[in-house]
Amino acid sequence: MKKKGKLKIHRIIILAAVFILLIFGISKLIGVVADKDENTSKEPESIEHENEPKEETKEPSDIEKKPVDDTETPTEEHEGENTSKDIVIVENPEAIDVLVNRTHTLPDTYIPGDLVELTDLPTVLSNPEVNQMRKPAYEALKGLFAAAKEDGYDLYARSGYRSYNTQVSLYGSYAAAHGKEAADTFSAKAGQSEHQTGLVMDITCEAMDFQLDDTFGDTEEGKWVSKNAHKYGFIVRYPKEKEDITGYMYEPWHLRYLGAELATNVYESGLSLDEYFEQ
Repeated sequence: MKKKGKLKIHRIIILAAVFILLIFGISKLIGVVADKDENTSKEPESIEHENEPKEETKEPSDIEKKPVDDTETPTEEHEGENTSKDIVIVENPEAIDVLVNRTHTLPDTYIPGDLVELTDLPTVLSNPEVNQMRKPAYEALKGLFAAAKEDGYDLYARSGYRSYNTQVSLYGSYAAAHGKEAADTFSAKAGQSEHQTGLVMDITCEAMDFQLDDTFGDTEEGKWVSKNAHKYGFIVRYPKEKEDITGYMYEPWHLRYLGAELATNVYESGLSLDEYFEQ
């Protein structure tokens, strides 16, 4: 009888021990699951904030102040080219009224045959390439500058002709520094820049510290230019409130030569060059 009693006690002790271990294990398991659930619920928020891009915005007017001859060569040889199937290659790039924009691109081999140095005009940059224009545009620009001076305004030529390869480097450096989307608002891809035509000059004045900024349009010099440029064959190519049409921000400094008759017609129409040719 004593032996049976001892066995019964041993069984009770073993069952009690198993029960205690079982309870402890279950409570431990519940704790682990709870911790895992808590961590899982917090993880997405943490990751989302860590991976959220931090973009530094910069006003286009400040971006455009970068001198043309301070560009860096992009890592890819053809960075900045547009490969869209909607692009039309301009067949007659020598035409004075040639249309160059995001859908009408110049051949990568095109170099104007009548480029001349700006020997008789005040310039800003030392880069010899940008101190060139096609001869008809240069002669007209001299007339514009002379007329401005007669009225008491001194204008300066900052950036004229740019080769296809120069525009590859320029656009590539802007895209690398500010992102492609931002660069597209103020810099043309190679082949889509009017500067390659040799019919364009970016102008400035002392009041602007010889830089390029949309506030040029608010200066006395800028106001004079906007009212008189067409008389000498030039238009402000990227006018205010036409950004959605031209694809570029307002650039009161960017003068495009068209010849006096066409420039006057475009000016009096109140349209951008793109709109005028669409009619």
